[in-house]
Amino acid sequence: MIGGSYGAGNYAMCGRGLDPRFIFAWPNSRTAVMGPAQAGKVMRIVAEDKQRRGGMEPDPKTLDFLEQATAKKLEDGSTALYGTARLWDDGLIDPRDTRRYWRWCCRSAAKPTPPTTPQFVRCRPAVIRRHRHNN
Repeated sequence: MIGGSYGAGNYAMCGRGLDPRFIFAWPNSRTAVMGPAQAGKVMRIVAEDKQRRGGMEPDPKTLDFLEQATAKKLEDGSTALYGTARLWDDGLIDPRDTRRYWRWCCRSAAKPTPPTTPQFVRCRPAVIRRHRHNN
């Protein structure tokens, strides 16, 4: 994943629900149900409507806090490191290594998979770290 991947677009294009063979992410990518600011605004609207239906006057300070707290939680939980720690992808890769991983994925996908392969087995390849030597 490169950049942001949010909501239904994430699931439709590259989500685990479609059982892709590989999902790699760049360190700056983000994945969430929706954008943090959008989620905060939705929670504010829902809470405000609930208070009005209950006959209460909505408290702007409480609604502001709810909106900001929701946005912060989604912001913190949408980072690439957060997602890869929960195995939502197959690992973070250095953007400079994208072509190498692309070739590896294409070669791997071109090989036929045996019909007896258990469906519950998952392999998480180790991320290869580049070592730079300054001379």
